Amino acid sequence: MFTFKQAFKDSERYTKRHLLLGNGFSIACRPDIFVYGKLFERADFSALSPSARHAFEALGTQDFEKVIKALRDASALVALYEDVHGDVPAQMVEDAEGLREVLVQAIASSHPEWPGELTDVEYAVCRVFLNNFDTVYTLNYDLLLYWVQMHTQPGVNPSSDDGFRKPEDDLEANYVTWEPENSYGQNTWFLHGALHIFDTGTELQKYTWVNTGIRLIEQIRDALERSYFPLFVAEGTSEEKLERIRHNDYLAKAYRSFSSIGGALFIYGHSLAENDEHYLKRIEKGKIRHVYVGIYGDPTSAANKAIISRAKALALARKGKTTLDVSFFDAGTTQVWES
Repeated sequence: MFTFKQAFKDSERYTKRHLLLGNGFSIACRPDIFVYGKLFERADFSALSPSARHAFEALGTQDFEKVIKALRDASALVALYEDVHGDVPAQMVEDAEGLREVLVQAIASSHPEWPGELTDVEYAVCRVFLNNFDTVYTLNYDLLLYWVQMHTQPGVNPSSDDGFRKPEDDLEANYVTWEPENSYGQNTWFLHGALHIFDTGTELQKYTWVNTGIRLIEQIRDALERSYFPLFVAEGTSEEKLERIRHNDYLAKAYRSFSSIGGALFIYGHSLAENDEHYLKRIEKGKIRHVYVGIYGDPTSAANKAIISRAKALALARKGKTTLDVSFFDAGTTQVWES
């Protein structure tokens, strides 16, 4: 097994080096906050009616946006039968409103509220790590990657480009938007969306600390009150995630971008889990020549054996003219947040 430095040296024979981040990137920064687990499992439904919790089961989903929308739509229809069903519409609206706050609190409980909670040293070390790569892809929906990339010295522009720009028809807006034509040269992609990107229905808006000075929890609460939802794919199976990806311009473009890369790919902080199989399949079918997979801890542990086995299967599944090599590096030797 390589150290990270050895793996990176080995990768220098390739013209392009890309990075895929998983939740281990965030856990390495704040292990007491970023733990594996779905927002749904962290949510506290105790203040709502039992029906609000059961609505997820009835719809066969753990997606807050889908349930909130279903409750709102259903309440409008049930209101037509109000004389028969009494206060059902009112309860549905109340539960929909309550679920918004449950979502805000679930997110807030698993994320720092503002960039100042990270130290200057953490920012500096992480930027050095990220600058090793031509393109950065992340499966995380938290803001750590974004905060690091935006944390530059006064007068210094970020070296990263996430494709968001000031809207042409409102240059004074306190947010930026993403359009497909802005993605040329984009080198940072949130493959499953992110908490600071909001879907308004007609455009994607990114709210920033620099432009608003508003903390994360308040940005999310304000957006939800206007029926804008954070664009993130955090729940469900690989098939459910892929369905969501294909029906959103940004996510679909990110998917195609990842599918097109060649050269070397470093995977850090990801367990190659089944619920992200839609991206593992893109590695198998794509043009990447060499994958370097980070292994944290004892390589002989059951969890790491599963990662190693799945990584080797990536190479075995490769068909076509190009072969895929797989190597492993000790993730503990990677200087991501501290030198």
